[in-house]
Amino acid sequence: MTKNIKLVFSFFTGILLALPWYQQFSGLIILVAFIPLLFVEDFFYQHKKVFKPSDLFAYAILTFITWNILTTFWIKNSDIFAAAAVILLNTFFMSLTFLFFHITKRKFGYKVGNFSLIVYWISFEYLFLHAHLTWPWLNLGNSFANNISLIQWYEYTGVLGGTLWILLINLLLFKILRLFKKKKKNKIQILNITFFVLLLIIPILTSKKIFKYYKETGKEIKVALIQPNFDPYNEKYHIPQNDQLSTILNLSDSLVSKDINYIIAPETAISDPIWEHNLKSDSSIIRIKDFVKEHLMLNYIIGASTYKKLDDNKKMPVTAKYDAKEGYYHNAYNSALQIDTSNYIPIYYKSKLVSGVETMPFLYLLRFLENFILDFGGVTGSLGTQKEREVFFNPNLNISIAPVICYESAFGEHVSDYMKKGANFIFILTNDGWWGDTPVYKQHLNYARLRAIETRRSIARSANTGISAFINQKGEIILSTKWWTKDAIKSSIRANNDLTFYAKHGDYIGRLAGFLAVFIFLYAFVRQLTRK
Repeated sequence: MTKNIKLVFSFFTGILLALPWYQQFSGLIILVAFIPLLFVEDFFYQHKKVFKPSDLFAYAILTFITWNILTTFWIKNSDIFAAAAVILLNTFFMSLTFLFFHITKRKFGYKVGNFSLIVYWISFEYLFLHAHLTWPWLNLGNSFANNISLIQWYEYTGVLGGTLWILLINLLLFKILRLFKKKKKNKIQILNITFFVLLLIIPILTSKKIFKYYKETGKEIKVALIQPNFDPYNEKYHIPQNDQLSTILNLSDSLVSKDINYIIAPETAISDPIWEHNLKSDSSIIRIKDFVKEHLMLNYIIGASTYKKLDDNKKMPVTAKYDAKEGYYHNAYNSALQIDTSNYIPIYYKSKLVSGVETMPFLYLLRFLENFILDFGGVTGSLGTQKEREVFFNPNLNISIAPVICYESAFGEHVSDYMKKGANFIFILTNDGWWGDTPVYKQHLNYARLRAIETRRSIARSANTGISAFINQKGEIILSTKWWTKDAIKSSIRANNDLTFYAKHGDYIGRLAGFLAVFIFLYAFVRQLTRK
């Protein structure tokens, strides 16, 4: 295999990996995407006496930087340096994961090597779902977000089950092609082809059957979504808050009726920070309260930027900020509030924060870099979070909602934890206008469809700019707005009580893969010591 062929194969895998993130291409492409790169890797394996493992690394980097650039280039719309950091870091970690697989294969051969690729890659994805530095956007299982009829079984496995399926298919098909290349036709090859067909067809047919016969459960509620469509760069943080709220309430008034149970306004719809100890006396909250009093059965869910004074007698969180003028510490939050006719206003704090925008990763060590966090309006600096998911209860209907804010909707286990707290459906508050008219707002919407399948919960998604939508328990979009349009829509959705297998057990595939990855490392270490 010449150098040019290796370069072409590596680049081609990067393109194939990227295509499913575009609406016009099917996720099925990813079932063959790794094969060209696997041939490159196998060349270095076959010539391991001539080449070092590091020789493969450059080709892996070419593959994964191609994939990352083609799918997440839109980050540059906010900041070119942030885009470069995300693309380069993710490329490095992906390439390193692939290199670990190659090294393991060199030591233990095809069977253990191929098994290691599966457990290493799933461990890598699991880590970036749960570590402080998170970036799950390109997890392989997300590639089917626009092909929901193929992956209804995510209610049992979550997205990591999709990653497992993709890697198995790629490795098995590569094995078949490699044996064909060697012109081997035997019983093993027949078994390989049979297993490949079954592994491909059974999950798809199972999903198609579930999709066809699944019946939504739960009582119907009626929800209205507000999409005020303020340009986050030129309007949202320049137009007075009172004027913005007037637009939101006018859109609400255009749809509200006696049978509407909820109105949802998007993330940071109230962008001027509210002090939580003055919450009930805040002018924006009072205006929403007055609106709700005219519709006694109505619950208003709205995103807001909030500040909270901290008790000096308690240990300060690393995100605490000191106000020298007032003489106290406080935390800033990206929050969701539920406002009804009662005096109680529950607050949820966004807890999966965007690195470099809402939090500085490893802040204990990198406090000096916090001033470099991007200013996207509203509060700046590292935001506070909360450890436990918190649902908003509606005593009139005896149902609870999961308030999910923007980036959080990309995290399956994070969202499924709400179901364990009793959430009957999911409300997503977001603002996708930062990235412009790029594929990202469609990708983000489709990730919500995955959460609907994993939890079998209906979803109501309110976007400031982007696409607001209603999604049923099968992941189908039943009603949506258009991009960059001021609008308000309403629909009925069902409040399900049942817990899926995934909602009960979360990312168990990732935890198992992590254990097996550690086991392989320990086995290699012990074997190396024994040889010495």
